[in-house]
Amino acid sequence: MTRSWPIAGVLFAVIWVFVRGPQLAPDPLAGSLLLGLAVGFPMAYVFRRLYEDTFVLRRSFRGVPYAALYLLTFVREAVVSSVDVTYRVLAPSEPIEPEVILIPLRVRSDLGVTTIANSITMTPGSLTLDYDAEENALYVHVIDGSDPEDIVDPIRDWEDYALVVFDEELSPGDPAPDFAVYPPDRTHPVLEQAAPDVEDEEADEADAEDDEAEQPAEEPTGGDDDGR
Repeated sequence: MTRSWPIAGVLFAVIWVFVRGPQLAPDPLAGSLLLGLAVGFPMAYVFRRLYEDTFVLRRSFRGVPYAALYLLTFVREAVVSSVDVTYRVLAPSEPIEPEVILIPLRVRSDLGVTTIANSITMTPGSLTLDYDAEENALYVHVIDGSDPEDIVDPIRDWEDYALVVFDEELSPGDPAPDFAVYPPDRTHPVLEQAAPDVEDEEADEADAEDDEAEQPAEEPTGGDDDGR
């Protein structure tokens, strides 16, 4: 175990090297890394209260391969979705059936949920609309929801890797909760609250018709008996 803020400083330096994009030579790489350390360590120390006190290196190294798998599966899904969306734009005859899917998650940490939600949004053709904290579920809008399982399957793969990367309580072997398509058959409590009640709508329409029927008809005006 070690303090977490020095690790944050090192990570900042590594990210700094990628952002700067120096030449692939020892001197430019070393210079960018040293500059990143010079900036990252003081910043990490100043904001050290934002990090956990300790950091378990062995547990973190265990998540590195899963983080790489997460990145690879995300890139693959992003490429496939980009081709699919492009084809739908160029071929207007291709059917589009937009849907909103409620996807309960197994990851529960803020960082894990945020990572999954952002990955969905960055994938062409899908967008994270909202997060339900009580149900730990995401509302996801998709460009074509004709086969919701094809939409949810890659998200479950990301979640399997995220469970290990972020050291969640559950594991990839734990069953994933069922998803629901909005508007469903109104069996899910969250969607029951969000979806309009058909029976209430029908009752309101019937009351409106009764009110119209009870209104007295207007008497005609004009003629000899109208007092004019």
